[in-house]
Amino acid sequence: MDITTITDVIRRPPDRPGDVWRPGDAWLAGGTWLFSAEQPDTRRLVDLTALGWTPLEVGATHFSVGATCTVAELYAFVPPDNWRASPLIRVSCEYFLSSFKVWNSATVGGNICMSLPAGPMITLAVALEATFTLWATAGTVRTVDACDFVTGDHQNVLEPGEVLRSIEFPVHALTKRHAHRRFSLTHLGRSTIFMIATQTPGADDFHLTITAGTTHPIRLTFDTMPDEHSLRRAVDSISADSWFDDPNGTPDHRLHLARHYADELRIELTGSQS
Repeated sequence: MDITTITDVIRRPPDRPGDVWRPGDAWLAGGTWLFSAEQPDTRRLVDLTALGWTPLEVGATHFSVGATCTVAELYAFVPPDNWRASPLIRVSCEYFLSSFKVWNSATVGGNICMSLPAGPMITLAVALEATFTLWATAGTVRTVDACDFVTGDHQNVLEPGEVLRSIEFPVHALTKRHAHRRFSLTHLGRSTIFMIATQTPGADDFHLTITAGTTHPIRLTFDTMPDEHSLRRAVDSISADSWFDDPNGTPDHRLHLARHYADELRIELTGSQS
Protein backbone atom coordinates (compact mmCIF):
# COMPACT_ATOMS: atom_id res chain seq x y z
CA MET A 1 0.00 0.00 0.00
CA ASP A 2 1.19 3.52 -0.78
CA ILE A 3 1.43 5.68 2.35
CA THR A 4 0.44 9.07 0.95
CA THR A 5 1.34 11.04 4.07
CA ILE A 6 5.08 10.33 3.84
CA THR A 7 7.18 13.33 2.87
CA ASP A 8 10.69 12.01 3.65
CA VAL A 9 12.70 8.84 4.24
CA ILE A 10 15.97 8.68 6.17
CA ARG A 11 17.77 5.81 4.49
CA ARG A 12 20.93 5.92 6.62
CA PRO A 13 20.23 7.23 10.12
CA PRO A 14 23.02 7.76 12.67
CA ASP A 15 24.22 4.74 14.62
CA ARG A 16 21.96 5.83 17.48
CA PRO A 17 18.82 6.58 15.44
CA GLY A 18 17.02 8.27 18.31
CA ASP A 19 19.10 11.37 17.57
CA VAL A 20 16.92 12.13 14.55
CA TRP A 21 13.54 11.17 15.98
CA ARG A 22 10.68 13.66 15.77
CA PRO A 23 6.89 13.38 16.08
CA GLY A 24 5.39 11.81 12.97
CA ASP A 25 8.34 9.46 12.45
CA ALA A 26 8.06 5.67 12.17
CA TRP A 27 10.89 3.19 12.49
CA LEU A 28 11.13 1.08 9.32
CA ALA A 29 12.44 -2.48 9.46
CA GLY A 30 10.61 -5.15 7.45
CA GLY A 31 7.62 -2.91 6.90
CA THR A 32 5.25 -5.87 6.42
CA TRP A 33 2.68 -4.26 8.71
CA LEU A 34 3.64 -0.63 8.12
CA PHE A 35 2.89 -0.88 4.40
CA SER A 36 -0.24 -2.98 4.88
CA ALA A 37 -2.43 -0.32 6.50
CA GLU A 38 -3.05 3.40 6.39
CA GLN A 39 -0.69 5.43 8.58
CA PRO A 40 -2.42 8.82 8.81
CA ASP A 41 -0.11 10.17 11.55
CA THR A 42 3.16 9.14 9.90
CA ARG A 43 5.17 11.77 8.01
CA ARG A 44 8.66 10.29 7.80
CA LEU A 45 10.25 6.81 7.76
CA VAL A 46 13.58 6.07 9.43
CA ASP A 47 15.20 2.96 7.94
CA LEU A 48 16.74 0.81 10.69
CA THR A 49 17.91 -1.94 8.33
CA ALA A 50 20.61 0.35 6.95
CA LEU A 51 22.38 0.23 10.33
CA GLY A 52 23.56 -3.32 9.69
CA TRP A 53 22.86 -4.76 13.12
CA THR A 54 24.22 -8.31 13.50
CA PRO A 55 21.21 -10.63 13.13
CA LEU A 56 22.35 -13.48 15.38
CA GLU A 57 25.23 -13.83 17.79
CA VAL A 58 26.03 -16.72 20.13
CA GLY A 59 27.96 -15.87 23.29
CA ALA A 60 29.06 -17.82 26.34
CA THR A 61 26.00 -16.82 28.38
CA HIS A 62 23.58 -15.22 25.91
CA PHE A 63 22.12 -15.68 22.45
CA SER A 64 21.58 -12.22 20.98
CA VAL A 65 19.05 -11.56 18.23
CA GLY A 66 19.24 -8.16 16.56
CA ALA A 67 15.84 -6.50 16.31
CA THR A 68 16.15 -6.26 12.52
CA CYS A 69 16.88 -9.99 12.16
CA THR A 70 14.32 -11.44 9.77
CA VAL A 71 12.08 -14.37 10.61
CA ALA A 72 13.77 -16.30 7.79
CA GLU A 73 17.23 -15.70 9.28
CA LEU A 74 16.09 -16.86 12.72
CA TYR A 75 14.41 -19.95 11.25
CA ALA A 76 17.58 -20.93 9.37
CA PHE A 77 19.77 -20.61 12.47
CA VAL A 78 21.55 -23.83 13.48
CA PRO A 79 21.89 -23.87 17.29
CA PRO A 80 24.51 -25.64 19.40
CA ASP A 81 23.72 -29.29 20.11
CA ASN A 82 23.23 -28.75 23.85
CA TRP A 83 20.42 -26.20 23.40
CA ARG A 84 17.63 -28.58 24.28
CA ALA A 85 14.92 -25.93 23.91
CA SER A 86 16.11 -24.71 20.51
CA PRO A 87 13.27 -26.46 18.60
CA LEU A 88 11.00 -23.79 20.06
CA ILE A 89 12.76 -21.26 17.79
CA ARG A 90 11.58 -23.01 14.63
CA VAL A 91 8.17 -23.81 16.08
CA SER A 92 7.57 -20.15 16.90
CA CYS A 93 8.66 -19.07 13.43
CA GLU A 94 6.27 -21.58 11.88
CA TYR A 95 3.40 -20.20 13.94
CA PHE A 96 4.07 -16.84 12.31
CA LEU A 97 1.97 -18.36 9.49
CA SER A 98 3.15 -16.13 6.67
CA SER A 99 4.41 -16.60 3.15
CA PHE A 100 8.12 -16.90 2.40
CA LYS A 101 7.96 -13.33 1.08
CA VAL A 102 6.86 -12.05 4.47
CA TRP A 103 9.39 -14.28 6.29
CA ASN A 104 12.21 -12.71 4.28
CA SER A 105 11.13 -9.18 5.18
CA ALA A 106 9.36 -9.33 8.55
CA THR A 107 11.67 -8.86 11.52
CA VAL A 108 11.77 -10.41 14.96
CA GLY A 109 11.76 -6.97 16.55
CA GLY A 110 8.86 -5.83 14.41
CA ASN A 111 6.67 -8.72 15.53
CA ILE A 112 7.50 -7.97 19.15
CA CYS A 113 6.88 -4.23 18.86
CA MET A 114 3.53 -4.80 17.14
CA SER A 115 2.58 -6.36 20.48
CA LEU A 116 -0.37 -8.33 19.18
CA PRO A 117 -1.60 -11.14 21.47
CA ALA A 118 -0.71 -13.83 18.92
CA GLY A 119 2.80 -12.55 18.13
CA PRO A 120 4.87 -15.77 18.21
CA MET A 121 8.18 -13.95 18.71
CA ILE A 122 6.71 -12.59 21.93
CA THR A 123 5.79 -16.11 23.05
CA LEU A 124 9.29 -17.36 22.31
CA ALA A 125 10.95 -14.48 24.12
CA VAL A 126 8.85 -14.80 27.26
CA ALA A 127 9.08 -18.59 27.45
CA LEU A 128 12.87 -18.53 27.09
CA GLU A 129 13.32 -15.74 29.64
CA ALA A 130 14.63 -13.12 27.22
CA THR A 131 15.29 -9.49 27.98
CA PHE A 132 14.95 -6.59 25.55
CA THR A 133 17.51 -3.82 25.13
CA LEU A 134 15.77 -0.51 24.41
CA TRP A 135 17.43 2.67 23.11
CA ALA A 136 15.82 5.99 24.06
CA THR A 137 16.01 9.24 22.09
CA ALA A 138 18.14 10.79 24.85
CA GLY A 139 20.84 8.17 24.29
CA THR A 140 20.02 6.17 27.41
CA VAL A 141 19.65 2.39 27.42
CA ARG A 142 17.30 0.28 29.48
CA THR A 143 16.62 -3.45 29.76
CA VAL A 144 13.11 -4.85 30.07
CA ASP A 145 12.03 -8.39 30.86
CA ALA A 146 10.18 -9.84 27.87
CA CYS A 147 7.23 -10.69 30.09
CA ASP A 148 6.85 -7.03 31.08
CA PHE A 149 7.18 -5.50 27.61
CA VAL A 150 3.70 -6.13 26.18
CA THR A 151 1.01 -4.54 28.35
CA GLY A 152 -2.09 -5.17 26.22
CA ASP A 153 -3.45 -5.71 22.73
CA HIS A 154 -1.14 -3.62 20.49
CA GLN A 155 0.29 -1.93 23.61
CA ASN A 156 3.76 -1.99 25.13
CA VAL A 157 6.17 -0.02 27.32
CA LEU A 158 8.01 1.77 24.49
CA GLU A 159 8.27 5.54 24.95
CA PRO A 160 7.92 7.84 21.89
CA GLY A 161 10.99 7.38 19.71
CA GLU A 162 12.35 4.47 21.74
CA VAL A 163 13.66 1.60 19.64
CA LEU A 164 14.08 -2.09 20.38
CA ARG A 165 17.74 -2.84 19.70
CA SER A 166 18.12 -6.52 20.57
CA ILE A 167 16.61 -9.58 22.19
CA GLU A 168 18.89 -11.40 24.62
CA PHE A 169 18.16 -15.05 25.43
CA PRO A 170 20.09 -16.54 28.37
CA VAL A 171 21.80 -19.75 27.32
CA HIS A 172 20.62 -21.53 30.48
CA ALA A 173 17.00 -21.12 29.31
CA LEU A 174 17.87 -22.64 25.94
CA THR A 175 19.13 -25.82 27.65
CA LYS A 176 15.79 -26.49 29.40
CA ARG A 177 13.32 -29.28 28.77
CA HIS A 178 10.24 -27.98 27.02
CA ALA A 179 6.79 -28.76 25.69
CA HIS A 180 4.20 -26.65 23.91
CA ARG A 181 0.59 -26.61 22.83
CA ARG A 182 -1.26 -24.43 20.34
CA PHE A 183 -4.86 -24.23 19.18
CA SER A 184 -6.29 -22.46 16.15
CA LEU A 185 -9.65 -22.69 14.43
CA THR A 186 -8.00 -23.60 11.12
CA HIS A 187 -4.71 -25.25 10.23
CA LEU A 188 -3.15 -22.00 9.06
CA GLY A 189 -5.18 -19.68 11.25
CA ARG A 190 -4.33 -17.22 13.97
CA SER A 191 -3.42 -18.83 17.29
CA THR A 192 -6.36 -18.96 19.67
CA ILE A 193 -3.88 -19.88 22.39
CA PHE A 194 -0.15 -20.70 22.40
CA MET A 195 1.44 -22.15 25.54
CA ILE A 196 5.02 -23.18 26.30
CA ALA A 197 6.26 -24.99 29.43
CA THR A 198 9.91 -25.35 30.43
CA GLN A 199 11.81 -27.12 33.18
CA THR A 200 15.43 -26.96 34.31
CA PRO A 201 17.38 -30.20 33.73
CA GLY A 202 17.88 -32.04 37.00
CA ALA A 203 15.29 -29.91 38.80
CA ASP A 204 11.57 -30.10 39.54
CA ASP A 205 10.56 -26.54 38.63
CA PHE A 206 7.83 -25.66 36.13
CA HIS A 207 7.51 -22.48 34.10
CA LEU A 208 4.37 -21.95 32.03
CA THR A 209 3.90 -19.18 29.45
CA ILE A 210 0.43 -18.39 28.11
CA THR A 211 -0.03 -16.13 25.07
CA ALA A 212 -2.40 -15.53 22.15
CA GLY A 213 -5.36 -16.28 24.41
CA THR A 214 -4.50 -13.35 26.66
CA THR A 215 -4.09 -9.65 25.96
CA HIS A 216 -0.54 -9.78 27.31
CA PRO A 217 1.84 -12.66 28.10
CA ILE A 218 1.18 -14.57 31.30
CA ARG A 219 4.01 -16.39 33.08
CA LEU A 220 3.26 -18.86 35.86
CA THR A 221 6.34 -20.02 37.80
CA PHE A 222 6.59 -22.91 40.25
CA ASP A 223 9.70 -23.90 42.19
CA THR A 224 8.44 -27.49 42.29
CA MET A 225 6.12 -29.31 39.90
CA PRO A 226 2.52 -28.44 40.86
CA ASP A 227 -0.18 -31.05 41.13
CA GLU A 228 -3.27 -30.89 38.94
CA HIS A 229 -5.32 -28.85 41.40
CA SER A 230 -2.58 -26.34 42.22
CA LEU A 231 -1.95 -25.71 38.55
CA ARG A 232 -5.68 -25.34 37.89
CA ARG A 233 -5.94 -22.75 40.67
CA ALA A 234 -3.02 -20.80 39.22
CA VAL A 235 -4.61 -20.69 35.76
CA ASP A 236 -7.97 -19.73 37.26
CA SER A 237 -6.30 -16.88 39.17
CA ILE A 238 -5.53 -15.05 35.91
CA SER A 239 -7.71 -11.95 35.92
CA ALA A 240 -10.85 -12.16 33.80
CA ASP A 241 -9.95 -9.03 31.83
CA SER A 242 -6.66 -10.61 30.71
CA TRP A 243 -8.40 -13.12 28.46
CA PHE A 244 -8.66 -12.01 24.84
CA ASP A 245 -11.99 -11.89 23.04
CA ASP A 246 -12.15 -12.00 19.23
CA PRO A 247 -13.65 -14.20 16.48
CA ASN A 248 -10.97 -16.83 17.15
CA GLY A 249 -12.23 -17.54 20.66
CA THR A 250 -14.16 -16.23 23.62
CA PRO A 251 -12.49 -15.69 27.00
CA ASP A 252 -14.30 -18.74 28.41
CA HIS A 253 -13.10 -20.91 25.52
CA ARG A 254 -9.53 -19.73 25.94
CA LEU A 255 -9.63 -20.33 29.70
CA HIS A 256 -10.90 -23.86 29.04
CA LEU A 257 -8.03 -24.49 26.62
CA ALA A 258 -5.49 -23.07 29.07
CA ARG A 259 -6.69 -25.39 31.85
CA HIS A 260 -6.59 -28.42 29.55
CA TYR A 261 -3.22 -27.71 27.95
CA ALA A 262 -1.58 -26.69 31.23
CA ASP A 263 -2.27 -30.11 32.70
CA GLU A 264 -1.09 -31.84 29.53
CA LEU A 265 2.16 -29.89 29.68
CA ARG A 266 2.56 -30.70 33.38
CA ILE A 267 2.15 -34.41 32.68
CA GLU A 268 4.49 -34.31 29.70
CA LEU A 269 7.33 -32.63 31.56
CA THR A 270 6.82 -34.82 34.62
CA GLY A 271 7.30 -37.85 32.42
CA SER A 272 10.43 -36.44 30.73
CA GLN A 273 12.42 -35.63 33.86
CA SER A 274 16.04 -36.75 33.63
